[in-house]
Amino acid sequence: MYTGIVQGISKVIKLNKIGGVLNITIDFSDALASHLVMSASVAIDGVCMTVSGIDGNRISFDAMKETLENTTLGKLEVGSAVNIERSAKQGDEIGGHILSGHIEGMAEIIDIDSSDNNFVVTFRFPEAWNEYIFHKGFVGVNGASLTVVKHDNKKNEFCVYFIPETLKLTTFAEKKVGDFVNIEIDGQTKIIVDTVKSYMEHQNII
Repeated sequence: MYTGIVQGISKVIKLNKIGGVLNITIDFSDALASHLVMSASVAIDGVCMTVSGIDGNRISFDAMKETLENTTLGKLEVGSAVNIERSAKQGDEIGGHILSGHIEGMAEIIDIDSSDNNFVVTFRFPEAWNEYIFHKGFVGVNGASLTVVKHDNKKNEFCVYFIPETLKLTTFAEKKVGDFVNIEIDGQTKIIVDTVKSYMEHQNII
């Protein structure tokens, strides 16, 4: 489980693909590497991954074909910067919203409006997600808990505003139009929407 509060940025220092598995080695900071153990769960750009190797601050993970095809981990290069969050511990403050690290898929950045007072990013997503994304709803984007500010269900687009603190602690300030990000739909929202939809269909209301 994660809180959606990114704890830092780390860089990919090695990629080694063997068959359908990509071994990813990331250089963690001292703080992020502290007391990390084998088989621990870590969110990399929002994707829940299992630690498969520890060499000092060099932490390795294995990404399977499914993960590579459906998340941005398949697009990583040596030198790529990624958002990192260690799994939450009992008693941790939930500053964002609860995330599982199970990615729904990817959305594309189609516009960035950057000025002295605002940093607004617009994303285009698959039509199937429309019923789960709405004004003031939660969404996990590359592991960050964000609030939807605008939603256009005809264009399958939503936008979020970033505060300076979020830009400082995440990779979003370096993103460009055309880049893709990992999206995790809020789990509670999905359960409620699916339950109501199933009930209405059963009652022949829709």
